[in-house]
Amino acid sequence: MTVWWSWLYLTFERTDFMNMQIRPRRLRSNDVLRKMVRETRVDKSSLIYPMFVIEGSDIKEEIPSMAGQYRYSIDRMGEKLESLSKSGIGGVMLFGIPANKDEVGSGAYAQDGIVQKAFREAKKNYPDLYLIGDVCMCEYTSHGHCGVLCDNDVDNDKTLELLSKTALSQVQAGADMVAPSDMMDGRVMAIRNKLDENGYINTPIMSYAVKFASAYYGPFRDAADSAPKFGNRKTYQMDFHNRRESIKEALLDVEEGADIIMVKPAAAYGDLIRDVKDRTNVPVAAYSVSGEYSMIKTTAAAGYIDEQAVMCETAIAAYRAGADIYITYFAEELAKCMDEGIIG
Repeated sequence: MTVWWSWLYLTFERTDFMNMQIRPRRLRSNDVLRKMVRETRVDKSSLIYPMFVIEGSDIKEEIPSMAGQYRYSIDRMGEKLESLSKSGIGGVMLFGIPANKDEVGSGAYAQDGIVQKAFREAKKNYPDLYLIGDVCMCEYTSHGHCGVLCDNDVDNDKTLELLSKTALSQVQAGADMVAPSDMMDGRVMAIRNKLDENGYINTPIMSYAVKFASAYYGPFRDAADSAPKFGNRKTYQMDFHNRRESIKEALLDVEEGADIIMVKPAAAYGDLIRDVKDRTNVPVAAYSVSGEYSMIKTTAAAGYIDEQAVMCETAIAAYRAGADIYITYFAEELAKCMDEGIIG
Protein backbone atom coordinates (compact mmCIF):
# COMPACT_ATOMS: atom_id res chain seq x y z
CA MET A 1 0.00 0.00 0.00
CA THR A 2 2.86 2.37 0.85
CA VAL A 3 4.53 1.72 -2.51
CA TRP A 4 1.22 2.29 -4.31
CA TRP A 5 0.61 5.68 -2.66
CA SER A 6 4.19 6.74 -3.31
CA TRP A 7 3.84 5.91 -7.00
CA LEU A 8 0.49 7.75 -7.23
CA TYR A 9 1.91 10.87 -5.53
CA LEU A 10 4.97 10.96 -7.79
CA THR A 11 2.86 10.49 -10.90
CA PHE A 12 0.44 13.26 -9.84
CA GLU A 13 3.32 15.55 -9.01
CA ARG A 14 4.98 15.05 -12.41
CA THR A 15 1.85 15.37 -14.53
CA ASP A 16 -0.02 18.10 -12.64
CA PHE A 17 2.48 20.21 -10.71
CA MET A 18 5.55 20.04 -12.93
CA ASN A 19 3.59 20.82 -16.10
CA MET A 20 1.22 23.54 -14.87
CA GLN A 21 0.31 26.05 -17.56
CA ILE A 22 -1.66 28.45 -15.32
CA ARG A 23 0.61 30.06 -12.74
CA PRO A 24 -0.88 33.18 -11.09
CA ARG A 25 2.49 34.03 -9.55
CA ARG A 26 3.86 34.97 -12.99
CA LEU A 27 2.05 38.31 -12.78
CA ARG A 28 3.48 39.02 -9.34
CA SER A 29 7.13 38.56 -10.29
CA ASN A 30 8.19 42.24 -10.23
CA ASP A 31 6.91 45.67 -9.30
CA VAL A 32 6.41 46.87 -12.89
CA LEU A 33 4.23 43.89 -13.73
CA ARG A 34 2.27 44.08 -10.48
CA LYS A 35 1.37 47.70 -11.20
CA MET A 36 0.55 46.91 -14.83
CA VAL A 37 -2.12 44.36 -13.89
CA ARG A 38 -3.43 46.17 -10.81
CA GLU A 39 -7.22 45.85 -10.66
CA THR A 40 -8.07 48.81 -8.41
CA ARG A 41 -6.94 52.19 -9.74
CA VAL A 42 -7.19 55.31 -7.59
CA ASP A 43 -6.62 59.00 -8.21
CA LYS A 44 -6.10 61.79 -5.69
CA SER A 45 -8.92 63.81 -7.25
CA SER A 46 -11.28 61.30 -5.59
CA LEU A 47 -10.13 62.32 -2.08
CA ILE A 48 -12.12 64.69 0.15
CA TYR A 49 -10.76 66.18 3.37
CA PRO A 50 -13.12 66.95 6.32
CA MET A 51 -12.14 70.21 8.06
CA PHE A 52 -13.37 71.89 11.25
CA VAL A 53 -13.81 75.67 11.54
CA ILE A 54 -14.48 77.46 14.81
CA GLU A 55 -15.51 80.92 15.97
CA GLY A 56 -12.77 83.17 17.28
CA SER A 57 -9.44 84.44 16.03
CA ASP A 58 -5.88 83.15 15.82
CA ILE A 59 -7.01 79.62 16.68
CA LYS A 60 -5.37 76.42 15.56
CA GLU A 61 -6.08 73.88 18.27
CA GLU A 62 -5.34 70.19 18.04
CA ILE A 63 -8.25 67.83 18.62
CA PRO A 64 -7.22 65.67 21.62
CA SER A 65 -8.73 62.45 20.28
CA MET A 66 -7.50 62.99 16.70
CA ALA A 67 -3.74 63.52 16.70
CA GLY A 68 -2.66 65.74 13.82
CA GLN A 69 -6.15 67.19 13.22
CA TYR A 70 -7.08 70.74 14.18
CA ARG A 71 -9.91 73.21 14.61
CA TYR A 72 -9.18 76.44 12.74
CA SER A 73 -10.57 79.92 13.16
CA ILE A 74 -11.43 81.58 9.87
CA ASP A 75 -8.37 83.84 9.95
CA ARG A 76 -6.09 80.77 10.16
CA MET A 77 -7.89 78.20 8.04
CA GLY A 78 -5.95 79.44 5.02
CA GLU A 79 -2.88 77.64 6.39
CA LYS A 80 -4.62 74.32 5.79
CA LEU A 81 -6.53 75.30 2.67
CA GLU A 82 -3.27 76.36 1.02
CA SER A 83 -1.67 72.95 1.48
CA LEU A 84 -4.89 71.16 0.51
CA SER A 85 -5.17 73.15 -2.72
CA LYS A 86 -1.58 72.25 -3.63
CA SER A 87 -2.07 68.57 -2.84
CA GLY A 88 -4.43 68.00 -5.75
CA ILE A 89 -7.20 66.37 -3.72
CA GLY A 90 -10.75 66.59 -4.96
CA GLY A 91 -12.37 68.76 -2.33
CA VAL A 92 -12.83 69.94 1.24
CA MET A 93 -15.87 69.34 3.42
CA LEU A 94 -16.43 72.01 6.05
CA PHE A 95 -17.92 71.47 9.52
CA GLY A 96 -18.77 74.52 11.62
CA ILE A 97 -18.48 74.81 15.39
CA PRO A 98 -20.53 77.79 16.60
CA ALA A 99 -19.90 79.92 19.67
CA ASN A 100 -23.55 79.64 20.74
CA LYS A 101 -26.20 76.94 20.36
CA ASP A 102 -29.96 76.87 20.76
CA GLU A 103 -32.88 74.44 20.66
CA VAL A 104 -33.47 74.81 16.92
CA GLY A 105 -29.85 75.07 15.78
CA SER A 106 -30.32 78.51 14.24
CA GLY A 107 -26.59 78.90 13.72
CA ALA A 108 -26.76 76.19 11.07
CA TYR A 109 -28.71 78.38 8.65
CA ALA A 110 -27.73 81.90 9.77
CA GLN A 111 -26.23 84.05 7.03
CA ASP A 112 -23.48 85.05 9.45
CA GLY A 113 -23.04 81.51 10.82
CA ILE A 114 -19.56 80.11 11.28
CA VAL A 115 -19.64 77.76 8.30
CA GLN A 116 -21.26 80.36 6.02
CA LYS A 117 -18.48 82.83 6.87
CA ALA A 118 -15.91 80.09 6.26
CA PHE A 119 -17.36 79.30 2.83
CA ARG A 120 -17.25 82.94 1.78
CA GLU A 121 -13.66 83.35 2.92
CA ALA A 122 -12.51 80.07 1.38
CA LYS A 123 -14.18 80.77 -1.95
CA LYS A 124 -12.71 84.28 -2.07
CA ASN A 125 -9.14 83.12 -1.46
CA TYR A 126 -9.24 79.65 -3.07
CA PRO A 127 -11.79 79.91 -5.88
CA ASP A 128 -10.61 76.69 -7.53
CA LEU A 129 -10.93 74.57 -4.38
CA TYR A 130 -14.10 72.46 -4.46
CA LEU A 131 -16.08 73.11 -1.27
CA ILE A 132 -18.70 70.80 0.24
CA GLY A 133 -21.11 71.65 3.03
CA ASP A 134 -22.10 69.10 5.64
CA VAL A 135 -25.80 69.73 6.22
CA CYS A 136 -26.83 68.79 9.72
CA MET A 137 -27.84 70.43 12.98
CA CYS A 138 -26.14 68.43 15.71
CA GLU A 139 -23.20 70.87 15.99
CA TYR A 140 -25.66 73.75 16.35
CA THR A 141 -28.40 72.46 18.68
CA SER A 142 -28.09 72.83 22.44
CA HIS A 143 -29.30 69.24 22.89
CA GLY A 144 -26.90 67.75 20.31
CA HIS A 145 -29.54 65.99 18.21
CA CYS A 146 -29.85 66.37 14.45
CA GLY A 147 -33.11 68.29 14.32
CA VAL A 148 -36.04 69.87 16.15
CA LEU A 149 -37.16 67.99 19.24
CA CYS A 150 -40.68 66.91 20.08
CA ASP A 151 -41.11 64.89 23.28
CA ASN A 152 -37.41 64.02 23.38
CA ASP A 153 -37.35 62.70 19.83
CA VAL A 154 -36.48 64.45 16.58
CA ASP A 155 -39.51 65.71 14.68
CA ASN A 156 -38.71 64.56 11.17
CA ASP A 157 -40.99 66.83 9.14
CA LYS A 158 -40.35 70.03 11.10
CA THR A 159 -36.63 69.42 10.71
CA LEU A 160 -36.83 69.20 6.90
CA GLU A 161 -37.50 72.93 6.48
CA LEU A 162 -34.50 73.84 8.64
CA LEU A 163 -32.24 71.44 6.78
CA SER A 164 -33.36 72.96 3.48
CA LYS A 165 -32.62 76.45 4.79
CA THR A 166 -29.22 75.26 5.96
CA ALA A 167 -28.33 73.79 2.56
CA LEU A 168 -29.47 76.93 0.75
CA SER A 169 -27.49 79.21 3.07
CA GLN A 170 -24.34 77.17 2.47
CA VAL A 171 -24.70 77.28 -1.31
CA GLN A 172 -25.40 81.01 -1.22
CA ALA A 173 -22.19 81.43 0.81
CA GLY A 174 -20.08 79.51 -1.70
CA ALA A 175 -20.51 75.75 -1.21
CA ASP A 176 -20.21 73.86 -4.49
CA MET A 177 -22.02 70.78 -3.15
CA VAL A 178 -24.12 69.96 -0.10
CA ALA A 179 -24.06 66.72 1.87
CA PRO A 180 -27.02 66.12 4.21
CA SER A 181 -25.92 63.87 7.10
CA ASP A 182 -28.97 64.08 9.38
CA MET A 183 -30.77 60.90 8.24
CA MET A 184 -34.24 62.46 8.23
CA ASP A 185 -36.73 60.82 5.88
CA GLY A 186 -37.34 62.93 2.77
CA ARG A 187 -34.53 65.41 3.31
CA VAL A 188 -32.93 64.92 -0.11
CA MET A 189 -36.17 65.84 -1.89
CA ALA A 190 -36.73 68.81 0.44
CA ILE A 191 -33.21 70.13 -0.19
CA ARG A 192 -33.40 69.49 -3.93
CA ASN A 193 -36.65 71.42 -4.17
CA LYS A 194 -35.28 74.33 -2.10
CA LEU A 195 -32.14 74.61 -4.20
CA ASP A 196 -34.04 74.36 -7.48
CA GLU A 197 -36.59 76.98 -6.40
CA ASN A 198 -33.72 79.39 -5.75
CA GLY A 199 -31.93 78.79 -9.05
CA TYR A 200 -29.29 76.29 -7.90
CA ILE A 201 -30.38 73.50 -10.20
CA ASN A 202 -26.79 72.41 -10.89
CA THR A 203 -25.63 72.14 -7.30
CA PRO A 204 -25.10 68.43 -6.53
CA ILE A 205 -26.30 66.63 -3.41
CA MET A 206 -24.10 63.97 -1.84
CA SER A 207 -26.39 62.13 0.53
CA TYR A 208 -25.23 60.36 3.67
CA ALA A 209 -27.79 57.77 2.64
CA VAL A 210 -26.24 54.74 4.33
CA LYS A 211 -25.22 56.14 7.70
CA PHE A 212 -25.15 53.89 10.72
CA ALA A 213 -25.47 54.57 14.45
CA SER A 214 -21.83 53.74 14.96
CA ALA A 215 -19.34 53.74 17.82
CA TYR A 216 -16.68 54.81 15.30
CA TYR A 217 -17.89 58.43 15.51
CA GLY A 218 -16.56 59.09 19.01
CA PRO A 219 -13.60 61.36 18.15
CA PHE A 220 -15.70 63.43 15.71
CA ARG A 221 -18.17 64.28 18.44
CA ASP A 222 -15.22 65.51 20.47
CA ALA A 223 -13.95 67.53 17.50
CA ALA A 224 -17.31 69.10 16.65
CA ASP A 225 -18.74 69.24 20.18
CA SER A 226 -21.80 67.44 18.82
CA ALA A 227 -22.49 64.57 21.21
CA PRO A 228 -26.20 64.29 22.15
CA LYS A 229 -26.94 65.58 25.64
CA PHE A 230 -29.35 62.70 26.25
CA GLY A 231 -30.19 59.40 24.60
CA ASN A 232 -28.64 58.47 21.27
CA ARG A 233 -29.31 58.76 17.54
CA LYS A 234 -30.65 55.29 16.93
CA THR A 235 -34.15 56.51 16.01
CA TYR A 236 -32.75 58.09 12.84
CA GLN A 237 -29.33 56.57 12.14
CA MET A 238 -29.36 52.96 10.97
CA ASP A 239 -28.86 49.76 12.95
CA PHE A 240 -25.49 48.26 11.99
CA HIS A 241 -27.04 44.78 11.92
CA ASN A 242 -29.00 45.68 8.78
CA ARG A 243 -27.92 45.14 5.19
CA ARG A 244 -31.07 45.31 3.06
CA GLU A 245 -32.12 48.53 4.77
CA SER A 246 -29.01 50.22 3.37
CA ILE A 247 -30.18 49.46 -0.16
CA LYS A 248 -33.65 50.81 0.64
CA GLU A 249 -32.17 54.07 1.93
CA ALA A 250 -29.81 54.41 -1.04
CA LEU A 251 -32.53 53.80 -3.63
CA LEU A 252 -34.91 56.21 -1.90
CA ASP A 253 -32.32 58.98 -1.93
CA VAL A 254 -31.48 58.40 -5.59
CA GLU A 255 -35.19 58.62 -6.38
CA GLU A 256 -35.40 61.89 -4.43
CA GLY A 257 -32.55 63.41 -6.42
CA ALA A 258 -29.26 62.48 -4.74
CA ASP A 259 -26.35 62.75 -7.16
CA ILE A 260 -23.88 60.81 -4.99
CA ILE A 261 -24.59 58.20 -2.31
CA MET A 262 -22.35 57.90 0.74
CA VAL A 263 -21.70 54.94 3.03
CA LYS A 264 -20.54 55.84 6.55
CA PRO A 265 -18.42 54.44 8.22
CA ALA A 266 -16.18 52.81 5.63
CA ALA A 267 -13.73 50.27 7.06
CA ALA A 268 -16.21 47.83 8.59
CA TYR A 269 -18.81 48.35 5.86
CA GLY A 270 -17.14 47.16 2.66
CA ASP A 271 -19.99 44.75 2.00
CA LEU A 272 -22.44 47.65 1.93
CA ILE A 273 -20.21 49.80 -0.26
CA ARG A 274 -20.27 46.94 -2.77
CA ASP A 275 -24.03 46.45 -2.40
CA VAL A 276 -24.74 50.13 -3.04
CA LYS A 277 -22.32 50.21 -5.96
CA ASP A 278 -24.04 47.23 -7.58
CA ARG A 279 -27.60 48.44 -6.99
CA THR A 280 -27.38 52.13 -7.92
CA ASN A 281 -26.28 54.08 -10.98
CA VAL A 282 -24.67 57.04 -9.18
CA PRO A 283 -21.16 57.53 -7.78
CA VAL A 284 -20.55 56.03 -4.34
CA ALA A 285 -18.61 57.80 -1.58
CA ALA A 286 -17.18 56.15 1.51
CA TYR A 287 -16.45 58.18 4.64
CA SER A 288 -13.49 56.86 6.65
CA VAL A 289 -14.59 58.33 9.94
CA SER A 290 -12.79 59.76 12.95
CA GLY A 291 -12.64 56.48 14.85
CA GLU A 292 -10.95 54.76 11.92
CA TYR A 293 -8.40 57.57 11.74
CA SER A 294 -7.70 57.60 15.47
CA MET A 295 -7.30 53.83 15.70
CA ILE A 296 -4.60 53.93 13.04
CA LYS A 297 -2.85 56.96 14.59
CA THR A 298 -2.83 55.68 18.16
CA THR A 299 -1.84 52.12 17.26
CA ALA A 300 0.97 53.41 15.04
CA ALA A 301 2.14 55.79 17.79
CA ALA A 302 2.44 52.79 20.10
CA GLY A 303 4.68 51.11 17.53
CA TYR A 304 2.36 48.22 16.77
CA ILE A 305 1.68 48.98 13.09
CA ASP A 306 3.19 50.88 10.17
CA GLU A 307 0.94 53.96 9.91
CA GLN A 308 1.46 54.64 6.22
CA ALA A 309 1.07 51.00 5.19
CA VAL A 310 -2.17 50.51 7.15
CA MET A 311 -3.53 53.89 6.00
CA CYS A 312 -2.96 52.88 2.37
CA GLU A 313 -4.34 49.38 2.77
CA THR A 314 -7.46 50.68 4.50
CA ALA A 315 -8.11 53.21 1.74
CA ILE A 316 -7.63 50.66 -1.04
CA ALA A 317 -10.08 48.32 0.72
CA ALA A 318 -12.79 50.97 0.37
CA TYR A 319 -11.96 51.63 -3.27
CA ARG A 320 -11.78 47.90 -4.00
CA ALA A 321 -15.23 47.47 -2.44
CA GLY A 322 -16.59 49.99 -4.94
CA ALA A 323 -16.03 53.51 -3.61
CA ASP A 324 -15.55 56.20 -6.25
CA ILE A 325 -14.90 58.91 -3.65
CA TYR A 326 -13.04 58.56 -0.36
CA ILE A 327 -13.59 61.04 2.47
CA THR A 328 -10.72 60.85 4.92
CA TYR A 329 -8.62 62.78 7.42
CA PHE A 330 -5.62 61.17 5.69
CA ALA A 331 -6.43 62.88 2.37
CA GLU A 332 -3.15 64.77 2.03
CA GLU A 333 -1.05 61.80 3.08
CA LEU A 334 -2.84 59.51 0.64
CA ALA A 335 -2.41 62.05 -2.17
CA LYS A 336 1.32 62.02 -1.51
CA CYS A 337 1.38 58.21 -1.57
CA MET A 338 -0.40 58.30 -4.93
CA ASP A 339 2.12 60.83 -6.25
CA GLU A 340 4.96 58.56 -5.14
CA GLY A 341 3.38 55.48 -6.70
CA ILE A 342 2.96 53.66 -3.39
CA ILE A 343 -0.71 53.20 -4.25
CA GLY A 344 -2.69 54.15 -7.32
